[in-house]
Amino acid sequence: MTVRLRALTPHDSARVHAWRNSAEVAAFMYTDHHISPGEHDRWFAAALTDGTRVYWIIEDDGAPVGLANLTRIDLGRRSCDWAYYLGEASVRGRGVGAAVEFIVLDHVFGAVGLHKLWCEVLLENESVWRLHESFGFTAEARFRDHVWKGGRFHDVMGMGILDTDWARVRDACAERLAAKGYGPGDLVMGG
Repeated sequence: MTVRLRALTPHDSARVHAWRNSAEVAAFMYTDHHISPGEHDRWFAAALTDGTRVYWIIEDDGAPVGLANLTRIDLGRRSCDWAYYLGEASVRGRGVGAAVEFIVLDHVFGAVGLHKLWCEVLLENESVWRLHESFGFTAEARFRDHVWKGGRFHDVMGMGILDTDWARVRDACAERLAAKGYGPGDLVMGG
């Protein structure tokens, strides 16, 4: 079992467009409208060229299964935002999301040397914000009626983790992943 994050390429466009329009992914995004090819093309072009964002394809044993990203990267403030989704339903619930979380946290606080990572999660997406908590994230904000989708407002939880938080929980997180069958060589950034 190997989970790898590799750089997004132009060849990934059609797959990512399909994932973004899938009901399972759209349910937890801020918007839920059908994303047209033109809208997707504009977004995708920016994803490949905007220096304040980095996108990776999540691969599970070599198969593309989702997308992870850093946004609003600010090296001066040593912080950024992040998000991910698993576009292939077959990998959900198998620990792939936890593996992605570990890879990204190690990358952000190790290789990049940032101090803070931030994310926003729809409050009803409890499995994801609970996963974030298990990796050392703290709920820092609750944005009431923050997103309008599906004909109603949704609350959003803002969560953050500091490099010192990650240093405190990293070994325990690695042990949990090892118990699921993911050793250090199975969690790969790039390549």
